[in-house]
Parts: sequence; C-alpha cells; structure tokens
Amino acid sequence: MNIPAKLSTGEELFAMHCSIYGIEVVREFAFWPGRKFRFDFWIPQHRGVDCKIAVEIEGGTAFGKSRHSRGHGIENDARKYNQAALMGIKVFRFTTKMVETGEAIDFVRDALDSMS
Repeated sequence: MNIPAKLSTGEELFAMHCSIYGIEVVREFAFWPGRKFRFDFWIPQHRGVDCKIAVEIEGGTAFGKSRHSRGHGIENDARKYNQAALMGIKVFRFTTKMVETGEAIDFVRDALDSMS
C-alpha cells in the first residue's frame, strides 16, 4: 500500500495564496523530459502572458534536515536549476518562513506584474 507523503506546510500555504490572488499553478511540474526533476509550482502563463516561472519552497532549512541541504541533494538541485536556466525558466526559491510572512507571494505577484 502506498501511503502519501506528508504535505508540506509551506507548499500548501503558498498554493492557498496563489488561489486567493488568482494565480494558476501546476503542482509538481516535471519540466525536463527523461529526468525525474520537478518544480513545486509552475506558472506557465498569467493573464495571457507567457512567463515560465517555477517556484520552489525549501523545507527543513532551519536545521539542515532537508535533502536539499546535503551533498547529493545540493548537486541534483544545481543540475536542475542550471537546466532550467538553459530553458529560459525563472526559478524563485523561498523558505517556509518566507511563505508564512507573505514575502513569497508578494515577490511572485510583483514578478508577474512586471511581465504584463
């Protein structure tokens, strides 16, 4: 039996913020064919404008408990972000605290406004 992983507090809150502000997102977006790399959130368009924005909510940052803060995880993230850059994708990274304070959604809203 497959038991789903616990949902990330930061990701769920960011999804709610996007919904409140009418920002349509795709969750767990696989952007690189042939690789398992995914972005937490993908915003391909906003108000009819192509934007190619990916959002990553970094959990476990306070005590370095995340796989993203250890050797192999850091290397894979570097590969992922480098490939995204080659594909013209803007990657915005936020901590759970940045989501909780509203900094993350404010930044994304400002970025989207600058593109329209």
